[in-house]
Amino acid sequence: MNVFFEESGSLKAGNVLSRQGEALQVELPGGRRAKVRAKDVLIEFAAPGAADLMQQAEATAQEIDLDFLWECAPQDEFPFGALANEYFGESAGPVERAALVLRMQGAPIYFRRKGRGQYQRAPEEQLKMALAGLERKRQQALVQAGYEEELKAGRLPQAFKGKALGLLTKPDKNAIEYKAMEAAAAARGISPSRLMLECGGVASARALHEARFLSEYFTHGTGFPNVTVGPLPDDLPTADVEAFSIDDVTTTEIDDAISVELLADSRVRVGVHIAAPALGIQRGDAIDAIARARLSTVYMPGDKITMLPDAVVEAFTLKEGGLRPALSLYIIVNRTTHDIVATETRAELIYVKNNLRHNTLDAFVTEEALAAGEGDYPHKDDIAVLWPLAQALFEKRQAARAGYGLRREVPGNTDFNFYVDGEHVTITPRRRGSPLDLIVAELAILANSTWGALLHDHGVPGIYRTQRTFAAAGPKRTRMQTTAAPHEGLGVAQYAWSTSPLRRYVDLVNQWQLLACLQHGVAAKLVAPFKPKDADLFAIVQSFDDTYSAYADHQRRMEYFWCLRWITQEHRKEVVSSVVKGDLVRLEEVPLLLHVPGLGVHARGTRVVLEVMSVDELTVEASVRPLRVLDAPGAAVDVSAEEEEAEEIAEAADAGAESEEHAQAEPGAEGAAGEGGPQGAVDAAGDVGAPRQSGVVQLEEAGPSDANDDPTSVTPA
Repeated sequence: MNVFFEESGSLKAGNVLSRQGEALQVELPGGRRAKVRAKDVLIEFAAPGAADLMQQAEATAQEIDLDFLWECAPQDEFPFGALANEYFGESAGPVERAALVLRMQGAPIYFRRKGRGQYQRAPEEQLKMALAGLERKRQQALVQAGYEEELKAGRLPQAFKGKALGLLTKPDKNAIEYKAMEAAAAARGISPSRLMLECGGVASARALHEARFLSEYFTHGTGFPNVTVGPLPDDLPTADVEAFSIDDVTTTEIDDAISVELLADSRVRVGVHIAAPALGIQRGDAIDAIARARLSTVYMPGDKITMLPDAVVEAFTLKEGGLRPALSLYIIVNRTTHDIVATETRAELIYVKNNLRHNTLDAFVTEEALAAGEGDYPHKDDIAVLWPLAQALFEKRQAARAGYGLRREVPGNTDFNFYVDGEHVTITPRRRGSPLDLIVAELAILANSTWGALLHDHGVPGIYRTQRTFAAAGPKRTRMQTTAAPHEGLGVAQYAWSTSPLRRYVDLVNQWQLLACLQHGVAAKLVAPFKPKDADLFAIVQSFDDTYSAYADHQRRMEYFWCLRWITQEHRKEVVSSVVKGDLVRLEEVPLLLHVPGLGVHARGTRVVLEVMSVDELTVEASVRPLRVLDAPGAAVDVSAEEEEAEEIAEAADAGAESEEHAQAEPGAEGAAGEGGPQGAVDAAGDVGAPRQSGVVQLEEAGPSDANDDPTSVTPA
């Protein structure tokens, strides 16, 4: 005897081997044996065989007209046998009965299963809706198939125009366009991104990289709502100084300026003036909500996304030719010993006389020119006073570093400025550590350290950048926290970011806290916007750290992208590099680190010529191979120092010297913001950590540095 039965929702047939009460031992056509309960058996039959029954029943089931079957079925619940007799007649055998069950079981929109062998036809209204839905799906499948064929042929369907970036960044995976794209890409053996690029759905790899970043961090776009800047305090005094700033030519968010006033007894009063948006922005207002959502200005070659609306920047930037609100740190310095005699912090209006630019001054303001007193440029006498002070401040920090067990900071090699004009990039080297760099950086470090101490002395919490070494030869760990602690890499007792409030939310928060100290003195901790152990302040620290790192990652990726674009644009088939460590090399003409498989063992600094075999802007990868060694370092080197530096380049996202003098933002931090200007003073020695792929050069990622005002600088110790 054979049985047709239901098992786990599936219909099967088999030969009964034995029966014990309500349990049957059944052998299926494939040889598997199953234990079947009698109540699960739908049909018992002698002929045909189980395999033949299933084959014949499936063929017969396909011939059953579902619409007619539905018409024949009663409205109430019914056993399948009754409908089989109605449809096939009283002579319906096991094949016909099994075919009917198979047909109804496979058409749930027509018939609903109500139990073992029991069914009920679907209500007419629901059936019509279900059939309409099936028709829509059929039509969509036809459209999707048409899209697939066009994409596989390298053509972009009309429906994809204007949607391609959305399909790659924030797709609706149920949309037929997305399904067609995925299927076509799989058929061609390429990624959906490359498919869209080849079909013209995406204008360029650059557009895709930028769209992915914006879709994650600027989901509502980069524009600003209309906001009104609050009034400044009526009692702001006007300082009797003429300040000047030193920035790149394209800088618009001018955060800092300097003033110099000669005093009697060989003393000089130096003012460090920082833009004071905290005077017009209140915690919790509309502008604060914008700044807190963005947390930082985003920089990338050829563009930037500002933290604050243009109207707010315009109200507080230290542009030349007028009185501007500022938070000022004044230091009285002995010009003979360069010791700081006294300090004072004020909120005031300052007159900004000039906005000096690195692009025009760096060539004239050199160590040699300053020593000889040569050159003719604005504020020449002031710069001549500031230069030895900056050198003295630098040496004091080096002494502090030595006290922490660290070696002297090694001057960086070269910074690079990116000038983007449309799809063309110009990358120009710029010597790191120039006198103007050192002046601005050392005064910024002094301000951040002094104001960090001011917050600490008043018991007011701030946001500090700290760095500690937990073992004699261990890595330096950098973190942000709300209490003062040393920053060993910079050689200061505390370091609170406070000099870029137009571009960094942390600095704006610290400026609020500093203003509370100035206005309320010892009572500041009771009335400051953020009180001790304020949970909201901890949340800001965490959010800023994560967001700032993400912005820096995007910026580095775009810098690497433009380096690859430069190689292609300049038709470089060969490039010269120098060995950093192992198979890691640094290109000489652009700030790019590459892993070169098969490089072999070479001393650090060995110059190697590489053949560029391919460049992929979409994956931001290059394939190269070593051709020949040009030369190796001739002089003996301090192996331990060189090895330490190589380790820091190769391992540290918190690279040792996070000092602002090595990564002064202004020469490139402002970027071109759509004006084709330079973007970022980027050291070629970024930090290593990205996984490598065999035979493919993987561009290396770097962690954020403690550069003064510029997340673009990546500086090894």
